[in-house]
Amino acid sequence: MAKFQIGVMTDSFKLPFEQGLEKAASVGAQGIQLYVVEGENKYDTFDDAKVARVRELLDRYGLVISAVCGDFGGHGFERTDENEWKVPASKAVADLAVRLGTKVVTTHIGVVPEDKNDPLKADTECEAYKNMVSACREIGEYAASIGVTFAIETGPEPAERLKAFLDDVNSKGFGVNMDPANLVMCCGTDPVASVYTLGKYIVHTHAKDGKGFIINPRKVYTFFAEGGIEDLRLSDYFLEVPLGEGNVDFDGYLKALEDIGYNGFLTIERECGADPYADIQMAVNFLKSKIGE
Repeated sequence: MAKFQIGVMTDSFKLPFEQGLEKAASVGAQGIQLYVVEGENKYDTFDDAKVARVRELLDRYGLVISAVCGDFGGHGFERTDENEWKVPASKAVADLAVRLGTKVVTTHIGVVPEDKNDPLKADTECEAYKNMVSACREIGEYAASIGVTFAIETGPEPAERLKAFLDDVNSKGFGVNMDPANLVMCCGTDPVASVYTLGKYIVHTHAKDGKGFIINPRKVYTFFAEGGIEDLRLSDYFLEVPLGEGNVDFDGYLKALEDIGYNGFLTIERECGADPYADIQMAVNFLKSKIGE
């Protein structure tokens, strides 16, 4: 088995940052993913002193940053009005990633349209696909120039469509954050096969599990983008569960990652549950049992 590293998304603990670091170290993680879009560690609050303080804390707890999360929500990069501020903000997040010592920024870009020529319903003057490619090319060119990769999180579309999109973007500054649970929960596709499809683009992963019931990615992601639509109960569509209790074949998934030569972080993300610390500790133990630690 490849020498994977185990990470934790500190926001999953639902605690202040330093307490989250302490918890991450206590569960046996080697790294963290840092959310920098809002809250205590918002990207535009980092002066040199704050960068130094975060790096000091990481050293104290023996942790590194596997990635920063620079997902600005909304409709991703589908809309020109949002891209006017999201593109420069994303570049600023890339700059912060370098200062914090990581080379990966994870993000969502919206839902890649099945039809490249499908006009964006909310903006008839442009097409979603064209906007997404244009924004990602601009961000990717800048990111690549400073040694950073923006990693698109899987889930809204099948792996084949995401790969075709990345091929169109054609930027060394864009790759994939592989989230197997999102693929199961949101578009009903096989994470194992998806690893082989997206292999050359994968630079970071999430360790998450789940079950999907009704597959309608556009409806679900529009809910997240707009803050709610009529009577949408997410539990009717998908259910995130602790690692090993869902439909992700982790044996096959980890083997596939090994086969493509990935040996980076398996970063635990737990977005629900009454006791996140217990769930994350269980997830660390589960992963260690799989990778032979």
